[in-house]
Amino acid sequence: MAGTRRKFDKDFRDGAVRIVRETRKSIAQVARDLGINEGTLASWVNRDIAARVKSGNGGLSESERAELLRLRRENAELAMERDVLKRSTALWVKEAMGR
Repeated sequence: MAGTRRKFDKDFRDGAVRIVRETRKSIAQVARDLGINEGTLASWVNRDIAARVKSGNGGLSESERAELLRLRRENAELAMERDVLKRSTALWVKEAMGR
């Protein structure tokens, strides 16, 4: 006897795929945790992988690319601040030793 077919919204599917991708848990484990069929989750994951390869964006989603850009900018700013502090400290030490 066939049961009723369950429907999952896009947010649920995307969240399940993200759990597999980010936690490195097996598809079987995540499927058990979420109470869904392993084959269903596997097809979602495979579809996500295919979409990432097809888009040619290095496997990053739109939000991940935005975060990467933000972090690179922040990293550059912090590196400049660090360099300024290093130079300031060196000058301060020179002055203190020269007296």
